[in-house]
Amino acid sequence: MADDQVVLLEEDNGIFTITFNRPEKRNAMNPAMHRQMHALLSDLKFNDKVRVLIITGAGESFCAGQDLKEYFYLLQDESAKAERERSRELSNQWRSHLLRLFPAPTIAMVNGWCFGGAFSVIASCDIVVTAEEATFGLSEINFKTAPLGLVSKDISEKIPARQAMYYALTGEPFSGKKAAEIGLATMAVPKDRLKAEVRRIAENLREKDPIALRVTKDVLKISQRMDYEEAYAYSVALAGDLTYKQDGAWMKSGIGEFMEGKSRPGLGTRTP
Repeated sequence: MADDQVVLLEEDNGIFTITFNRPEKRNAMNPAMHRQMHALLSDLKFNDKVRVLIITGAGESFCAGQDLKEYFYLLQDESAKAERERSRELSNQWRSHLLRLFPAPTIAMVNGWCFGGAFSVIASCDIVVTAEEATFGLSEINFKTAPLGLVSKDISEKIPARQAMYYALTGEPFSGKKAAEIGLATMAVPKDRLKAEVRRIAENLREKDPIALRVTKDVLKISQRMDYEEAYAYSVALAGDLTYKQDGAWMKSGIGEFMEGKSRPGLGTRTP
């Protein structure tokens, strides 16, 4: 039987939006969603039309984490072992490798509830804009488990250690405003301004050079796991690759326009 359409895709002039579409389940991730997200991201990463990718949720929720019934309870029997392992693998691949290393800039637009496994989604996005009124939570401890899988790694990298330990141990929810304060989100805005702010950021990114954006993502993410000497060598290699792929555009038109008084890159503007 074919999956229901639990993931929606929209495109508007290079800005693509993926919407988790299980509002009646607070957009909890079930096996069908993992299959569709893996297939969709695998395809979109080769689509040169994608200048910016936004991920959000339908209704009043971003994503309530893994579907406790469909992802865990119904797949616990030995007869479901193959489907259980497949679902876990697809879940890990799209939330980590495919999304974290997606070539275009990614924005998580957190419009409401964001729990458990959804932390891995926002951790893999480049920019996270949340409604101040959104509710976040590591609720695993409340049903006698822990934030396992990718979540423990993600929260340990994105949230200060004391904050991560507190919310993981207590399971207490916190607001979008608090998420921004502790660094889980890039910024928090009132919910009625959320879409407009995400659109503003997306349009800004759409005007940047796509090759430079990809190199920026790569050098910041990958050099985190290198020492200074390795990071410098990697950066030099990326600089050469950037120059080759742009045919020296960053020097010719980028710095060249600055030297001619046609741009003010420090202010992000060009002169008439």
